[in-house]
Amino acid sequence: MADTPAALQCTPLHASHVAAGGQMVPFAGWEMPVQYAGRGLVAEHLATRTAVGLFDVSHMGEIVIEGPGALDEVQGLVTNDATRLQDGDAMYALLCHADGGTVDDLYVYRLGAERFLLVVNASNIAKDFAHMQAHAARPERVRDRSTDFAQIAVQGPRARELLARVATGDALDLPRNKLRVHDFHGADLLVATTGYTGEPGYEVYLPPELAADFWSACMDAGSDLGVCPVGLGARDTLRLEMGYALYGHELDDATNAYEARLGWAVKLLKGAFVGSEALARVKTDGPRRRLVGLAMLDRGIAREGHPVLHAGRRVGGVTSGTHAPSRKAAIALAYVEADFAAPGTCLEVEIRGKPVRAEVVTYPFVQTALTAP
Repeated sequence: MADTPAALQCTPLHASHVAAGGQMVPFAGWEMPVQYAGRGLVAEHLATRTAVGLFDVSHMGEIVIEGPGALDEVQGLVTNDATRLQDGDAMYALLCHADGGTVDDLYVYRLGAERFLLVVNASNIAKDFAHMQAHAARPERVRDRSTDFAQIAVQGPRARELLARVATGDALDLPRNKLRVHDFHGADLLVATTGYTGEPGYEVYLPPELAADFWSACMDAGSDLGVCPVGLGARDTLRLEMGYALYGHELDDATNAYEARLGWAVKLLKGAFVGSEALARVKTDGPRRRLVGLAMLDRGIAREGHPVLHAGRRVGGVTSGTHAPSRKAAIALAYVEADFAAPGTCLEVEIRGKPVRAEVVTYPFVQTALTAP
């Protein structure tokens, strides 16, 4: 195997991926598996929907805010209301610029009364850390702890069975957005009932030196459960079927929460935070464009950047698109002018210069154990 380019970082599981036939590609400054030889994207996707998938997400960033006043720091930085969290609770939130644009989306975990773990996107670690320090009342409370953690996601209908065999603990039977400490080989794991697939499961934060052992233990213990290593390709199709935003696609510095249909993660009544005044104006006036789901009615797969048309006029653009393995049909997410965002609206996507019919639909595009009524 050729040497990894010096500019790319490797997770603690790099050797495990290569040994398992991982097809390694550059991603957000890291070398990561896009899929595994002998399996492939569709098989990995469906294994997560029907059994259990194992994901290396150690490239994600971990920023800790701790010390007296840590809660106030978090409240002033993120859109959601951290006062609602008890120890071991988690919430989704956004980090915003003063104009309401999105610095990043992230998860906030309350580890203690004055200790919070903020998990951010891999491509934004340095940017987020600089933003937090710039806007913190006491920057020394904010520390980048990304190198102290590996992260492995165990996702799917059989995730509980698998984790119970490897590292049992209180998180196994908790609802979504909780976190508890589990034991593995005498070391503490932080096990959260969170994930990016729409399936039941866990995200496990652990010391980097234990990552390979934990991964191997899961693969061995789950052989009869249908456990499958999952690469970036299926991670993307799984999140897209759920309509989950991906930073750099559905979210960026110029996009606000209300455009992205993430207003539920904005709590304006909690008090001022970076971007709150701008977001309040957007909420009052209404966003000029909205993120929508598109079901393709004719043959063709919409891809990022494809124009969205109405009566021949461009009214938006595709942010993500794929052939959905669970749905066996082409789907997409797109921003369109607010007047064309209602479900049932007929639009067209320009694919290789030809208009292809599409319909605005609500997402998620598939029902799972977490979304079924």
